[in-house]
Formats: sequence, C-alpha cells, structure tokens
Amino acid sequence: MAAMELQSASEAKLKVFIGGRWRESRSEEVREIPNPATGELLGRVPYSTSEEVSEAVAAAAEAFHAWRATPAIERARVLFRYKALLEDHLEELARIVTLENGKTLAEARGEVRRGIEVVEFATGAPTLLLGEFSEDVTPGIDNEMVRAPIGVVAGLCPFNFPVMIPLWMFPIALACGNTFILKPSERTPLAAVRLVELLEQAGLPPGVLNVVFGAQEVAEQLMEAPAVKAVSFVGSQPVAKYVYEKASREGKRVQAMSGAKNHLIVMPDADLDRTVDAILASAFGNAGERCLAASVVLAVGEVADPLVERLSKEAANLVVGDGSKADVQMGPVIRPEHKQRILQYIEKGQAEGAHLVVDGRSHKRITGPSTGFYLGPSIFDHVDPGMVIAREEIFGPVLSVIRVADLHEALQILNRSQYGNAASIFTRSGSAAREFRYLAGAGMLGVNIGVAAPMAWLPFSGWKASFYGDLHATGKDAVRFYTETKVVISRW
Repeated sequence: MAAMELQSASEAKLKVFIGGRWRESRSEEVREIPNPATGELLGRVPYSTSEEVSEAVAAAAEAFHAWRATPAIERARVLFRYKALLEDHLEELARIVTLENGKTLAEARGEVRRGIEVVEFATGAPTLLLGEFSEDVTPGIDNEMVRAPIGVVAGLCPFNFPVMIPLWMFPIALACGNTFILKPSERTPLAAVRLVELLEQAGLPPGVLNVVFGAQEVAEQLMEAPAVKAVSFVGSQPVAKYVYEKASREGKRVQAMSGAKNHLIVMPDADLDRTVDAILASAFGNAGERCLAASVVLAVGEVADPLVERLSKEAANLVVGDGSKADVQMGPVIRPEHKQRILQYIEKGQAEGAHLVVDGRSHKRITGPSTGFYLGPSIFDHVDPGMVIAREEIFGPVLSVIRVADLHEALQILNRSQYGNAASIFTRSGSAAREFRYLAGAGMLGVNIGVAAPMAWLPFSGWKASFYGDLHATGKDAVRFYTETKVVISRW
C-alpha cells in the first residue's frame, strides 16, 4: 500500500490524497488507530489542516470540467477496471476491515461484496444517465431532458462499514460525472485508503477523487466550501440532523443517513429455528454496530416464552473474540469509550425494571485478549415500550424483547418509534405479512429476513429520523441525487 504499510503499522502515518498525489500531511494533530480486538496500534491518522481541505476542494473543482466532459462510457470503463481490482483484492480488503473495525472475516467479506455490487451498478452509467425526448410538443418544437453532474461532492463516512459506505458514495457520483472529496471515519480510515489506491490503479485521472482526514472541523469546512455542491453523510441521528441543517443552509444538496431502532415482529406461527438464527445474526452481527441491526423484538402471544428461552441459550453460547479467528462469531466493539456507553444502557435497562436474561458483561465465551474491546451479547425481556433501552439507539450488542398481544399492538409500538430505518416480521401467514408490509412505518421491510438490506440497484430507504433529505443512497435515487435535470426546448 502506497499510503499505509500495515507491515510496519506501529510506525505508519496515513497520507492525504490531493490532486492525484499521496503526500505527508502537514497536520500536527494525529490520532492513533488501534485494533479493537487487541488494542495494538495499527497506525496513525492525521487530522487534515484547513489548507489541505481547501486544496482538496480546489483540486476537485479543477478536475471537474475535464471529468464531466469524459464520455459516460469511458467513465464506466474506469469503474469496470476498478470492479475487477476490487474482486482481486477482496480478501485483502476484508482483512483490513477486520483489523481496524473488529468484525469477523465472514462479516467483512460480506461488506466488501456488497460494496462491489454498488460499483457494478455504477458501471451502468451510460444507461443510468439516459435522458428523455419528446418530438413536436407543439409544431416544430422538441423537448428533451438530460442529466448533468452537479459538481464537487463531499462524502462523510462512519466507522462501522469502512468499505461499503464509501462505495455507496463515490462510484455512483463519479459515474455521473462529478468529482469527489472523501472523508473516511477517523476511527477506520485504512480500508478507505486502500479503496482509493485501487481506483488510482484503475486509471482515475488526478483530482477526480481526493482524500482528507479528520472529525468535526474538517466536515464543517467541507460543508461550508462554496465549490462543494452536495454532501452525503452516514452517522448517528443527532449528527445527521446537524449535517442536513447546516449543509442545507449553505445551499448544498444533502442526503444524511441516520440512526435506527429496528423492530422485528415474531408471530406465533413463525418457524422458530429460522427465526432465532435470523434474530441472533441481526442483533449481534457486527457487534450490533450497524443501522440495520435488530434492536427490539416484538414477541406476539404465546411465542414469547419459547422464543426468549432459545434466544437466551444461543446468545450465551456465542463465541466472542478476535474476528480474524475462524471460530469467532462476534467481534469487539470499536473503542473502549463506546463499550462504556453500551454498558451504561445495560445499567439503565436494569434500573428501569427490565429483566436482563443474558448479561454481556459477564459473557463466558470471550476468547480474545484482555486488551481487546470486548462485550458479550445482552438480552432484556419484559421491556416496556417507554423504557430508554426500547426507544434510543444503543448501537451495540443489546436486544430488547417486548411482549405484545397481537400484530395490531406490535405495529402500534413499531410505528411510534421516532426512527424508520428497517423492520421485519417472522410468520407463515401471508395475511399477516401483507398487513405488516402495508402498515409498518419503516422504509426497508423484511418478511422472514433478519437484516432488510436492499440490493445496490434499490435505494437504502430510511424513513422518519433515520434519514434527512429527499434522495437516498444507492440505486436510481443516488443517480438522481448526484445529477441535475436540464430541460432543453428547441425550434429549428
């Protein structure tokens, strides 16, 4: 890796990528990047200076005109080469994700695969950017609509999917003819650096994609830069709301993907074997650090007792440890301070009177070193919908079970949530599934699916406080977000 050699990670410092060149940052503010599984130092990330951010914006603005003039088929060819390189380096990218994020290798491979699918979608740029034409709207006058790129775009990424979420953003933006400034999470920047190196290898012209590092100050500067025309963000709900409001005031187009409190309804006729497996994978996969994680199970009627019993037994037996090890089923959380935040939620749940039937604080099957940031899965039963653990996003391996009388009550609780990212139902009844699909107030719905994640050609469609903006990430929504329509009326 040109910008970061993992072999000498303890001495490595990431470089910024501006105008097609990797270079040492001038910043004196540097943060360490630990491996969450061991606490060992992987490298150091500089917080880019204000001058470096300005230079990245200027480089992207300068590169825009030539990149926009590059035919869509040629832009697509760069992405075809990029997709092939990503396929060739899938295992390498997965290993980097596991090192810096902590998730298991299987989860990391799945993340990289889903990211590659977005690149695959973006290679269809010549078709995705097709316009419309109407002849003789009145005698001798024709109308046509074309899609034009909006200009320089900034992408602000979270820590939990360091490959997939950058690939949600810049491939489609570039396919549409825009230039891009990527700010990876300061907690997990290594995979994003490798993504950019591979894109450079695929033949992307200088300045079309630039990389800066940092936290709030860097994001603020990008949102305030006049040359930046759009901002794509993924992160927590309070920050997403702030980014949307600030960037909008600055005249930017904004998509801000936010937090979640995803509800899974289990009906009495559900196949418990499949249901338990799906809930465990959803709630505790990626250590619960994802916006599609199951957070609340709504157990309908008599299914509650056997469901809680089986969930508790299986959760207590999950192997927690270093995600690079073959037998590990759940990795660490991202940082000690995040672990402490999750522990506070467990304490709140107990204080409010919920029954802690599985306590992740004393998990018996943690195999990783004591220097890692480990926490076992926790399950609360007899949770009341008004409790903090039932309402707020925890973003960790904590699952709440609310017992309800029927589907109507379950839907009422689900729809009262301020969030509307995803929801699922587990049932054999087509009637119950249809009622759920019709009435559930969330943008991504699953039927006998634990993680209702759409494919790359469909929008990542959060509702309510799970999304701020009009056009979502991925799919045709993303093409619309990264383009403007231009209507031409002609008489010859």
